[in-house]
Amino acid sequence: MRVNLVSSLRRLATSLLVTGAVVSSPAQLRVANWNVTNYTSGRVLPFQTAIYGTFEGRAMAPDVLVGQEFISAAGVTNFLSILNTAPGSPADWAAAPFIDGPDTDSALFYRTSRVRFLNVTIAAVGGGTTANQPRHTYRYDIQPLGYNAPGSTVAIYSVHMKAGSASSDLARRLLEAQRIRDNAETLPAGWQFMVSGDMNAQAATQSFYVEFVGSQINNAGRVFDPISTPGSWENNSAFRFVHTQEPSTQMDSRHDQILLGQGLLDGQDFDYVGTFGRSYSTTTWNDVFHSYRCWGNDGQSYNVPIRTTTNTMVGPAIAQALIDSVNTNGHLPVFLDLRVPPVASLLTPRIDFGLVAAGQDAEQYLDIENVGDTELWNQAGIADLRFSLRPTSGLTMPAAVQIDPAGGAFTRVPVRLNLVKAGRYALQVVIDTNDPVRPTLVVDITATVVGQTTGRPQRIGSGLRIQQR
Repeated sequence: MRVNLVSSLRRLATSLLVTGAVVSSPAQLRVANWNVTNYTSGRVLPFQTAIYGTFEGRAMAPDVLVGQEFISAAGVTNFLSILNTAPGSPADWAAAPFIDGPDTDSALFYRTSRVRFLNVTIAAVGGGTTANQPRHTYRYDIQPLGYNAPGSTVAIYSVHMKAGSASSDLARRLLEAQRIRDNAETLPAGWQFMVSGDMNAQAATQSFYVEFVGSQINNAGRVFDPISTPGSWENNSAFRFVHTQEPSTQMDSRHDQILLGQGLLDGQDFDYVGTFGRSYSTTTWNDVFHSYRCWGNDGQSYNVPIRTTTNTMVGPAIAQALIDSVNTNGHLPVFLDLRVPPVASLLTPRIDFGLVAAGQDAEQYLDIENVGDTELWNQAGIADLRFSLRPTSGLTMPAAVQIDPAGGAFTRVPVRLNLVKAGRYALQVVIDTNDPVRPTLVVDITATVVGQTTGRPQRIGSGLRIQQR
């Protein structure tokens, strides 16, 4: 079959995408996080240049933007205008409803041509006493456009955790992490989730971070660092390629991160574009094994402002815009890309073998196709359709998992019939897929077996192909 060759070519295309074009996100679902530093209004040109400016074909250009340190609903409205009026913007941005809480607040912006917004809730309540978390934790639920199953729903927790390294600060961050993990354990079955925000983390050994990523009796709420880069990040040049703060004065902290639930890292359907388990490069920002980026940090500015004129990631204009956007004390954005799930289309819902001599082999074909929307997500932005076959007795089919990439021809699988008793038969093949909308498909198979004969196997027909969407 054509599966192995096409799948290999697709993986090559994906590899090339990650090495270069992934930074301009022509496909996939790009999720970015940015603490925008006490935002109410202004800084229009710096934000627009930072988000939609291009350098060597690269742009930040997210589909979803999670933000922290918004002061008011007016600030969200003003930032939404920045997104929709920026040169190069598709002007299709919307914002989730603003919820005012103690201190500064979170916001979610999303492109309506790519994402469907479902709901916003307060996952954990902040404020009140110094023993509590200082700010609300917000949860935003979304789906990529064209998907409506639980497995394609993403819950995004936006966090701005307690700053500082005192024992009381660590205790309050631990409380935040515990509440997020508890909430994630209650998500509907099959949902994906992530934790995105300013975590104010100094090291992966801090109790709150261990709470996030550590194994427990119930691991339903566990998250992982997609770039597998643990360590003591603060004031450590070994982690200079993943530092996010502070671009206008000195880059020396990895406070801003996006952590992913296991379902986005299992290599199946809805998934991170990158090699989970492989640490981020310590020699180049352009890590070919990861779509995760700290936008503007080319790794050459440890303990000083990000360089501008010689910045190899974003060039001088975007680098300066990032410095201007932070209002003298702030953060760089981080982003990553997600590959959307496959869409299974069964082309042969019924197969009729007709008349078959008893004891003779007969063969027809089952056709299935990954019809994920390549115009919207591009071929490399859609996960491979993986499926396995469970035939009833009397049928023989390949036992191995089959693979069908998006954007190519259908995959044809042989169905062999061998029955020794005469009669009219109604059989089935159950197809288990990684399509979250169509996890199970069924092919009905009929045959009329006559007489008793011996001889060479006989191939009959090619299967009735009926398009079914």
